[in-house]
Amino acid sequence: MYPILNKEKLNAGVGRMEILAPLAARHARAGQFVILRADERGERIPLTIAASDKERGTVTVIYQIVGGATMALDRLNAGECVADLTGPLGKPSAVEGLGRVAVVGGGVGCAIALPIVRALHEQGSFVAAIAGFRTAELVILEAEFSALADEFYLTTDDGTRGERGNVCMPLSRLLAAGEKFDAVFTIGPLPMMKFVAQTTKPYALRTVASMNPIMIDGTGMCGCCRLTVGGARRFACVDGPEFDAHLIDFDEAIARAKTYRAFEAAARERHCNLYRQTEKRGGTL
Repeated sequence: MYPILNKEKLNAGVGRMEILAPLAARHARAGQFVILRADERGERIPLTIAASDKERGTVTVIYQIVGGATMALDRLNAGECVADLTGPLGKPSAVEGLGRVAVVGGGVGCAIALPIVRALHEQGSFVAAIAGFRTAELVILEAEFSALADEFYLTTDDGTRGERGNVCMPLSRLLAAGEKFDAVFTIGPLPMMKFVAQTTKPYALRTVASMNPIMIDGTGMCGCCRLTVGGARRFACVDGPEFDAHLIDFDEAIARAKTYRAFEAAARERHCNLYRQTEKRGGTL
């Protein structure tokens, strides 16, 4: 069992938890993830390590409520425990030696972008961070990005906060103005990362995408997180989660991701029904 030390809501559908996990905290690096279960009956959830504190022995995860498993996680509070936590898993972000970097995050993917920005900042790199959301109500981590990035650009699709438009607009503007970057990291919805890769490709600019598809075992055995990268089969949990964005078959990844939506909706409905029934009986899940 892993105690939850702190929990907070970042917006209506996104939460942040600090969990006591000394071994994971000791070895965690930017770009890696953990797999946890909210309870002994729960599904395994892969979540990127948003922050870690070796002295406190904690890892912080940020999660979006999309199905039954994340709903169960969100019902836990500080003082309670998650049943299992394994990690860190995956390869760390390759940030060493990079002098000037752009980091582009979209939606809850900004939770994955933030530790990369932090690692770059701590090693003295120049960081231009771009974060995009659909609307102001969904904006998360704005203060954290502002504090760590040398330049920070915020966009919303409807213009209710920051610049109106998508993340490719400030990125395109920077590149067209002659801004030179050693690399671009992009994390967010698959269509967004696809368009970021298309934006940087004419500049032959190294672009890294963080792929976080469905994962089960985290060791490459189940095959759920398979991707096609450069025409070869890769597994996000052991070969990634970061890959050359110009080589990823995004259309295949987008099609695969859509196949799970019905399952997520069904799991969410089952969890809601179970919770309602349990409340009527005056018990707990």
